[in-house]
Amino acid sequence: MAKILSQDEIDALLNTVSATDEPEEQFTESEDSFRSIVAYDFKHPNRVSKDQIRNLENIHDNFAGHLGSSLSTITRAMVDIHLVSVDQITYSEFLMSLANPSSTFTVDIDPLQGACLIDFNPTLCFLFIDRMFGGVGKILETDRELTGIEKSVIVKMANKVFEELGSAWSHIESLEFKQVGFETNPQFVQIIPPGETVIVISFQMKMLGSSGLLTICYPYVTLEPVIDKLTAQQWSGANDSSEMDDVRHQMAQNLQDVSMEMAATLGETTLTVREFLQLKVNDVVTIGRKTNDAMEIAINGRKKFLAKPGLRGKHRGCEIVGTYTK
Repeated sequence: MAKILSQDEIDALLNTVSATDEPEEQFTESEDSFRSIVAYDFKHPNRVSKDQIRNLENIHDNFAGHLGSSLSTITRAMVDIHLVSVDQITYSEFLMSLANPSSTFTVDIDPLQGACLIDFNPTLCFLFIDRMFGGVGKILETDRELTGIEKSVIVKMANKVFEELGSAWSHIESLEFKQVGFETNPQFVQIIPPGETVIVISFQMKMLGSSGLLTICYPYVTLEPVIDKLTAQQWSGANDSSEMDDVRHQMAQNLQDVSMEMAATLGETTLTVREFLQLKVNDVVTIGRKTNDAMEIAINGRKKFLAKPGLRGKHRGCEIVGTYTK
């Protein structure tokens, strides 16, 4: 016959079980606190390493700074652009993230075999258009496609984006970005299969208290020929001393083409208005300088050299004899 436990025996048994399980629960909780689980999608693996993503961020962070300066000049207003994110997603996911209607440019990347997409958020488009037509940067609340005139204005901004992108990539590879298409419906932009991996780089552009998004989409298959150059070794090698010497030489060459105004001053004097009005032919005005004194040479209005006047063949000239020290 089975023995029936009393209430005291049941309580004692439960207390024994609780005391035995408590250390195990504490150990499990302590172990979980140091455990980090990262989800991995085997259908869509990350094809770009963290190091390469970091270098892409550096390239496009520089691009954002230069583009902001260029657009500030065009719009005559302060334009602030900063990098928001660099993500790896599928092409179909990128298309679903775009607004409809949109302003999406298909851009060919020469000499790479492929194209990328550059999308201007509608808010950003109307903000820029309003400013270019003399407004204060007012955002339109309506969702509509751009007119022909408005599109020509956006193309002007896009050309500046293409130019600055080429400059930003120049340390890695000489690339030229050229527009080959424009679409207002993102579903019609099919440059690669929907399941292919793309690198999406998002920027936030602020102007006159308003903001909008600028997005660049690089298909992985397009960047594949240059993706290995985005490693840390290649990135550091792009900024070695030999390249810096080339930059210095190029800057020196550019400075040599800068024009400056050079003026030679034979002498100076001070006249009152009355004396000036009373001047007539054969009057002599003294300039307080001897005939053998050096005259002053000014470069862009700043006195730099001392010289003596003379002739070189049939031309009047001056010979530099020293530097101006006063």
